[in-house]
Amino acid sequence: MWKRKRKNGRRAAKPVRMELCDLCARVFPEHESLRGYVPDSSAADSGSEWFDGLRLVTACCDEHFDTVKQEYLRRPFVEEELWAAKLTRALTTGPPALSMDQLACRTGLHEPQIRRAIAWHNERMREEQQRTDP
Repeated sequence: MWKRKRKNGRRAAKPVRMELCDLCARVFPEHESLRGYVPDSSAADSGSEWFDGLRLVTACCDEHFDTVKQEYLRRPFVEEELWAAKLTRALTTGPPALSMDQLACRTGLHEPQIRRAIAWHNERMREEQQRTDP
């Protein structure tokens, strides 16, 4: 196949990837972003278990990054919440877990941790239900 040469030897400009500030929602070019991980027990990474319990945050400036980081540092880190996030990931990807042993293998959790995570999750669901019921 023949390639046509662009007029005057110009090349098409590559699109600039954009980012969104987690604090102010400003859109800005990716190369200007500040990114880092903060502790967050609700975060179970879909790509790698190494990042479970860490949330990647993006900011447009140092001040906004520090503000977002401080908000996450003030939030309590609840192990049962992290375990519940791991269970949710295991149950929503791949075939459904049929036994406690299979669920333990898929999450890396022990049976007592799984039971505590389920109890924590169920308690949050009851609390939410009570808030929404008149």
